[in-house]
Amino acid sequence: MAVNPELIDDCVHCGFCLPTCPTYELWGEEMDSPRGRIHLMKQYVEGTPLTPEMAGHFDACLGCMACVTACPSGVRYDRLIESARAEVERVHPRSRADRAFRALVFALFPHPGRLRALRLPLQLGRGLLPRVLPMLERLDPRLAAMAELAPPVPRHRVRLPERVPARGARRATVGVLTGCVQGEFFPRVNAATVRVLAMEGCEVIVPPGQGCCGALSVHSGRPEEAARFARRTIATFERAGVDTVVVNAAGCGSSTKEYADLLAGDPGWAARARTLRFVDLSEYVAELGPRAERHPLPISVAYHDACHLAHAQGIRAQPRALLAAIPELRLREIADAAMCCGSAGTYNLFQPVAARELGDRKAAHVLAAGADLLVSANPGCTMQIAAAARRRGERVRVAHTAEVLDASLRGLPPTVLTGTERPR
Repeated sequence: MAVNPELIDDCVHCGFCLPTCPTYELWGEEMDSPRGRIHLMKQYVEGTPLTPEMAGHFDACLGCMACVTACPSGVRYDRLIESARAEVERVHPRSRADRAFRALVFALFPHPGRLRALRLPLQLGRGLLPRVLPMLERLDPRLAAMAELAPPVPRHRVRLPERVPARGARRATVGVLTGCVQGEFFPRVNAATVRVLAMEGCEVIVPPGQGCCGALSVHSGRPEEAARFARRTIATFERAGVDTVVVNAAGCGSSTKEYADLLAGDPGWAARARTLRFVDLSEYVAELGPRAERHPLPISVAYHDACHLAHAQGIRAQPRALLAAIPELRLREIADAAMCCGSAGTYNLFQPVAARELGDRKAAHVLAAGADLLVSANPGCTMQIAAAARRRGERVRVAHTAEVLDASLRGLPPTVLTGTERPR
């Protein structure tokens, strides 16, 4: 995937991106800003070899897309950084240790079955984590980051039926993408998503045997691998007979919406991608309009903008409106909300030092909001902020928008969200 010179030329180097860029905020280095990286891309397409320093600046980008939101010229930095990363993976010789760690990540995270096999070891090893972390930190900070980020393992596996009928008159039929990390480590989010859609009048189809949608791969410069996952996902929902697929993870949502671009070199598959509509849960429920009764939920909630929801998909108002419509729920804003938490797909594994600093900043802002509950629409953000809070000796209760809506629609108490009572 070559870097497009025409997209590079759209940048007028105005600097509006600088204050929105997390790595420029951290280091104040021009080459670690969007316009600086675009300048490096220009050098590369004009014949300058890709040096280790250039590759390092591209690797250091979170891909949070805050600069896309801020840019007055409409620069498609999202496409530029994805193609630049593909070039890095194609021509840059990484160290043996780097290659091995990246191979481990991509052999593990896009595969639900392999993640499932990790659940028991993680559960058994959780009590040893404080003693093991210093050793892992000395061995490789990336391994320490992987261990520290691991969420508590669900006690029971949640099995979703393949078809859930609509409550009352059917308004629509939709599929649900279950995801990899979401499905294996946050299965209650998927269960809540299905219930909310059914209570709002949707017949819900959950195709079995779903795999990775390709989000982690496309964001990490692995477009061929991402395309294979995309084709499998498209075929899965074609067989299920749905044309609308609801997604509840921000990173997955942004990638699935770009399937036609990812598969542009294969016109047949690109056309098939365009027949499916991938839509975020909050976006879809807001479009449907409320039908099920919202019961009071006396709780204060701080809403976290996942970058791939707010910046990549432009979805900010819908989740806030859905939460604000719940009686007695008090919605609070987080300071510096547009700044990335440092998760960014696999970034907190590959760039643990920068990710940790961003996570610590985000956790401080979340705790300062003083809410009973943090609401996040991305599993990576959930793990990142929770881990940063633990480093401060604090505990942040995190729920997905779907879980909050589910609790309200079913008339459950707020204790099922804050963790003092198990949901029914």
